[in-house]
Amino acid sequence: MPTFTTHDGVALAYRILGEGRGRPLVCLTGEPGEPREPGRPGRSGGKGEHDGKGETDTRGLRGGPEGPEEFEGLAAHRTLVVLPARTADGRLLPAGVVEALRDHLGLERIDLLGHLAGGDLAVRYAAAHPHRVRSLVLVTPGPAPEPVPAHAPERARRAFGGSTAPVLVLERAPGAALVRAVVAFLDPAVRTVTVDGVGLAYRVAGPGDGRPLVLVHGRGESSTTWGPVMEDLAADHRVYAVDLRGHGLSDRPGGYGFDVFRDELGGFLKALGLTGATVVAHSMGAGAACLLAQREPALVGRLVLEEPPAFVPLDPPRPPARRPEGRLAFDWGIVPATDAQLNAPDPAWRAGLPSITAPTLVLAGGPSSHIPQEQPAGLAEAIPDARLVTVEAGHLVHEARPAAFLAAVREFGTG
Repeated sequence: MPTFTTHDGVALAYRILGEGRGRPLVCLTGEPGEPREPGRPGRSGGKGEHDGKGETDTRGLRGGPEGPEEFEGLAAHRTLVVLPARTADGRLLPAGVVEALRDHLGLERIDLLGHLAGGDLAVRYAAAHPHRVRSLVLVTPGPAPEPVPAHAPERARRAFGGSTAPVLVLERAPGAALVRAVVAFLDPAVRTVTVDGVGLAYRVAGPGDGRPLVLVHGRGESSTTWGPVMEDLAADHRVYAVDLRGHGLSDRPGGYGFDVFRDELGGFLKALGLTGATVVAHSMGAGAACLLAQREPALVGRLVLEEPPAFVPLDPPRPPARRPEGRLAFDWGIVPATDAQLNAPDPAWRAGLPSITAPTLVLAGGPSSHIPQEQPAGLAEAIPDARLVTVEAGHLVHEARPAAFLAAVREFGTG
């Protein structure tokens, strides 16, 4: 376990959790820690090092005395530097200890999270060193007659008033919900909007006056799937990549289906004033975009459907899917809900294709795709004046061959 030395010569242990992605997040927990003798090394000895076996020392970080279980989810996104905010006999550490840790880590400014009682130390540090804090997250114990005073939002913001850094105060929630809220807050590219009571995260890139273009991911994916495609399109567009409900950093309220995603995508466009935007969508997202272009033609300016479902009954139908083991990046309930609709789609969805008025490009992935290629071809035939382009890449055209994907989209035009 790595250690650092406070400015008055006391060696304290901290823990590292995560794989090095992004800037470190300094997490202060309310549990007691164990000081070490001055000059005595921890297991790994050096500054922020892993143990001698080449693996991060994570003992105690899964609900143990030095780290709550939700930290495991956060560590999938950021490297966590976890420090107990209390001494072994229960006294809160002084703010100078956090300053010594910041100096030890070699960071000019820190992202700081105070967890439950650790929030008191986080607030005191932010008040004493406001220009050393890049952002502050305070996780409260939840509704209670006498909440920890440090977590009162008004007190935290008053104490932090000497800095322009953002502050997030939230009640402790089930681990996944807390992780999504914190990760979205810490990522400057992520914004949120509420559509019909559901919080949707989305990423934005490109000039503010650029032509609007909306990217919609497939099942089990998120806004991050667009990578180099979003970067390229953002050179001359204002690009919005949304996380549909149950995916990425958006809420997971249940109630999934192509029709639900259709209405949600329409609400997203309306909420952000994106009527008439070009919509580029993949797979499940393409199905939702296709239904939206039928239901509300004025919302969609141009339409790109990458490997879309054709909404013809599957024969044979898909068998019940089995949930994989472990943590998922999306809500598993999406799979059985959409599989049922793919097996027996609403006949109106296919019948409504001729009502699409947006110029439409259907991108097929060729014979290596799991989708029979006569389906996207038939979809293109049913949509008035739609264009069909095949890129030999399989189902994930935009990931497997991003240059070819972009060439097809730009040749088609984006408004």
